[in-house]
Amino acid sequence: MSRFFSLACCALFVISMTSADARAAHDVDEGKNIYETKCAGCHKSGILGSPKLGDRAAWAPRITKGRDALVSNAIKGFQGKTGTMPPRGNDAQLTDAQVGNSVDYIIKESK
Repeated sequence: MSRFFSLACCALFVISMTSADARAAHDVDEGKNIYETKCAGCHKSGILGSPKLGDRAAWAPRITKGRDALVSNAIKGFQGKTGTMPPRGNDAQLTDAQVGNSVDYIIKESK
């Protein structure tokens, strides 16, 4: 019983630490701030064919490709059939984490 209890405690600790890391890595509140200051210029009005925030029909096929694909396209830039995403939204100062957080916010608001 003692080994089982120790194993269970270790498993719970690992799970709790993983969850904390996941929360830290995906900060939707920071993503909202970045969206409002850096991304809304295009994604609010649809400039360059960008999908508008909250447009479920436009975002659905993009979201189905997965978060990693969206983040990669936002970081590296992307030329699609209907629009263009400049690398880092034309702000080279944005970190990968900040771009990822803004993508998380956009996904949350567009599902």
